[in-house]
Amino acid sequence: MSHPHDRFLPPDWAFAFHGHRCPFMPLGYRMGLLALERMGLEREQDHGLHVFLEIGEGHPQTCMGDGLQSATGATFAKGLMEKLYWGKLAATFWYPGKTPMRYALKPAFLDQMGGFEFFAYRKRGIEPSGIPPAVTQEVIDWTLTLPDDEIYAVSERPEFQYMPPKGSFNKAICAACGETVFERYVRLKDGKPHCIPCSGYSR
Repeated sequence: MSHPHDRFLPPDWAFAFHGHRCPFMPLGYRMGLLALERMGLEREQDHGLHVFLEIGEGHPQTCMGDGLQSATGATFAKGLMEKLYWGKLAATFWYPGKTPMRYALKPAFLDQMGGFEFFAYRKRGIEPSGIPPAVTQEVIDWTLTLPDDEIYAVSERPEFQYMPPKGSFNKAICAACGETVFERYVRLKDGKPHCIPCSGYSR
């Protein structure tokens, strides 16, 4: 059976990238698609769109970050996704010349979602890959039946300021370990360039 929001179901490659099927990667994927549409953007190929993800660590549902990366192309390794470590299921989308937008999962939605059998398994410590596929699919399918405004709270954030760091190809060789280190991260120790671990300095 198809749902009106089937276009928000991530492609198989996104589930493969994420490593398992679960409901929160798709919720991040949908959030990313909605933000792109709202801001009039295409999936990021290079280095324009930045996503500030409010999740932390050691709490459930951080999987939405992989959905956001898959949908938007604002990936961690391109320096386009930053975790704020606030322990919240929300993200702000920033693009040069556009009004930044924040999307958050609504508390009432999360409460309702928590009643699905999938979460009973998770609370018993069973990893998503060990949960029966039909149980996982049930909650994913349910999210696809809901309108956007039942899931996401959306707000403009014109006050949100960001200045992307300027890229540089300049690099040096660490005097201690002999490895290449890029300019921004070179630390001088005894007048010689060192990488951060060898310098003893913090970032």
